[in-house]
Amino acid sequence: MLQLQVIRQNPGFVKERLAIKNFKDIQLVDEIIGLDDQRKKLQNESDTIQSKINAASKEIGQLMAKGQKEEAEKKKQEVAELKSSLQPAADELNGTEKKLQDLLILLPNLPSDKVPPGKTPADNVVVREGGIKPQLPGDAVPHWELIKKYDIVDFETGAKITGSGFPLYKGKGAKLQRALVQHFLDFNTKAGYTEYLPPLMVNETSARGTGQLPDKEGQMYFMPADNYYMIPTSEVPLTNIYRDEIVKETDLPIKMTGFSPCFRREAGSFGADVRGLNRVHQFDKVEIVQIVQPDKSYTAHEEMVSHVEQLLQTLGLPYRILALCGGDMSFASALTYDFEVFSAAQQKWLEVSSVSNFETFQTNRMKIRFKDGKGKMQLAHSLNGSSLALPRIVACILENNQSTDGIKLPPVLHSYFGDVMIS
Repeated sequence: MLQLQVIRQNPGFVKERLAIKNFKDIQLVDEIIGLDDQRKKLQNESDTIQSKINAASKEIGQLMAKGQKEEAEKKKQEVAELKSSLQPAADELNGTEKKLQDLLILLPNLPSDKVPPGKTPADNVVVREGGIKPQLPGDAVPHWELIKKYDIVDFETGAKITGSGFPLYKGKGAKLQRALVQHFLDFNTKAGYTEYLPPLMVNETSARGTGQLPDKEGQMYFMPADNYYMIPTSEVPLTNIYRDEIVKETDLPIKMTGFSPCFRREAGSFGADVRGLNRVHQFDKVEIVQIVQPDKSYTAHEEMVSHVEQLLQTLGLPYRILALCGGDMSFASALTYDFEVFSAAQQKWLEVSSVSNFETFQTNRMKIRFKDGKGKMQLAHSLNGSSLALPRIVACILENNQSTDGIKLPPVLHSYFGDVMIS
């Protein structure tokens, strides 16, 4: 959530940056300032009434001490009248404060000045590419045919058990999932990230804290009986570990990694873009999260991008890194780099990671703070990245490494998988 003082101090700048994100409801900035003016006025009126009550109450005691009971009774009546007007004033103030908060959470984060302009994914900027695109034989097939050939993922039974978009991994397919998760977690913990196994459901406060609510409410699975949400990513529970906490500056940066299944309703249903593992409702992912000092967050962001890039290099997959334009960024992000791997059989790039800096947007919602060296309370910055999302990684490993003998696995997975190929 944007800080109110930032909006008030420079509304023109806020509007300009929101326009970079192609945010349509720019007038909310003026509405927020107007509501805040009203809040201040109501607060002053409430404070004035309370001050009069305090002064009159003190005077009553003085009058009683002097034996001036009649005058004291008049003052008591005055206090009673003031108190009767205080509750309506307080109710109006509370209502205005709620309206203000309800508007504030509708504003997305301001994009960094590093964000390229643009409205669609076509305007994203390729930062760099790595790896070598494989030359596949003429009879190469996409992964949805390979998984049938080697009987490693069963979409039909998954649909019978649950519904479309819930794959059932089996045999070597399940083993490959486990091998990838173990490799990703080991790679992250060796880089100083503490491993967590988080809850798969969060409450409304947690989902609101990281910006999933109200922005992505329609994309989350919700259980109304308990008011819980299935997590779309382990970023949500991991970052909320420190909600409403004042962390020690000496403990920063806080580096966390976690594996979890992820649940998203927006899988889609038609076309090659959603075939096979390209887009599913449930998938496994390993996440990295950092909480850092504000002046170190962009250095941490670059380190996280480098970390994910090195992880991709261990798999030998061709990849590229894109700086997302304003119109393609998430609601909560200030700067995002996407990683895509090249699917040789499909001849297309598939997104497998986003690494984002949220600055104070999430920490302001969650009140994650620290005291700096001068004793001043500050909001920390939060960052997160996929390290990595498995379905499209699996799709590219299968497609890019297919041969007449089977699927040749990246050497880094051999010890985890217990074999060199799927055949």
